[in-house]
Amino acid sequence: MANETSKLTQLEQMGQLARQAETQLAQLSNQQRNVGLTAMADALVAHTDTILAANQQDLANATDLKASFVDRLTLTADRINAMAAGMRQVAQLPDPIGSVDKMWKNEAGLMIGKQRVPLGVIGIIFEARPNVTADASALSYKSGNAIMLRGGKEAIQTNIAISDVLRGALKQLGVDENAVQLVHDTSHETANEMMALTGYLDVLIPRGGRGLIQRVVATAKVPVIETGAGNCHIYVDQYAELQMAVDITVNAKVQRPSVCNSAEKLVIHSAVADKYLPVIAAALADQGVQLRGDERACAIVPSMVPATAADWDTEYNDLIMAVKVVDSEDEASHILTPTIRSTPKPSSRIIIKTGKILQQIDAACVYINASTRFTDGFEFGFGAEIGISTQKLHARGPMGLHELTSTKYIIYGNGQVRQ
Repeated sequence: MANETSKLTQLEQMGQLARQAETQLAQLSNQQRNVGLTAMADALVAHTDTILAANQQDLANATDLKASFVDRLTLTADRINAMAAGMRQVAQLPDPIGSVDKMWKNEAGLMIGKQRVPLGVIGIIFEARPNVTADASALSYKSGNAIMLRGGKEAIQTNIAISDVLRGALKQLGVDENAVQLVHDTSHETANEMMALTGYLDVLIPRGGRGLIQRVVATAKVPVIETGAGNCHIYVDQYAELQMAVDITVNAKVQRPSVCNSAEKLVIHSAVADKYLPVIAAALADQGVQLRGDERACAIVPSMVPATAADWDTEYNDLIMAVKVVDSEDEASHILTPTIRSTPKPSSRIIIKTGKILQQIDAACVYINASTRFTDGFEFGFGAEIGISTQKLHARGPMGLHELTSTKYIIYGNGQVRQ
């Protein structure tokens, strides 16, 4: 047996350990899992200095990264406390495992139920968001799944520190620490091997920019839940209130421009564009936002940079926003709903005021009179999220505990045989 193990690659050995941990997790009660989550949250706070020191190492090496990327990489004591708070919130959520979605009796008198079960072993490939290590570990543990994490090289020291803290907390409780594992090798070769780890991973979830996500979707042999790059739009219709439009647009773009739920596009109805657009543009400019407009938008606000065709598909992750003027809800709907040809499924859309367009927009989240910044597992009451799915199979939008489960049918009989 030892000789067989020695023939496995490092990732295969990790996968084998994850399978063993999965077996133990299946035997833990909800209360035991909650105790583990609380212990991991307490450990994060207790080791704040260690985690921040590791994060400083990563930041010191981030000299050639743009500001938005550095923002996602940076941890503070407040952000670590928020990660811990998310874990504690996950612990307070109902147990997704074992719940029965529905039960019915068939003609043979069998009671048939559809019960929630863990997915098994979840793989995560992500970029410079060290909070993913904690958030994904919490959700996976609560839902009875083991997890293998592979982050980017930019955050490797931080990710190692966080995963070591989480594993140590589980070990102290007598729980198999391999329920949480981090791949230390950040090479492309390791990522490619992980994408093909069909014997060990039940599902793979990529989190990062469009390039990473498209590579995983195109390459992986393991089933993938596709999370998408954000390309959030705001539509200001002809009945909108000006101050609400200003407040929502500024918040959605400026509060944290580096994240995927930041608004990237502003679409405004021509009936109010002459009056509203200069006011909205001035408020955004005061916050340092560069606006890139279509021909009609530039005619109203000449200081805008003319937009190119590429702008409408771009996730900026920066203080940049593209602006388009439209004449109708149907035209706005066409812009806000992506084409199969070019644009990825969007994560969020805002409509300021509303009409039939609400039903026409094809997006994971559609807001009426609220900022896209709420597209977040914590804000939705999930405690955390493992990603924002922009596909339509199994999971869509912020993914919480329910999305990390599958189902099995349980059938109760009293001796029936099929005739």
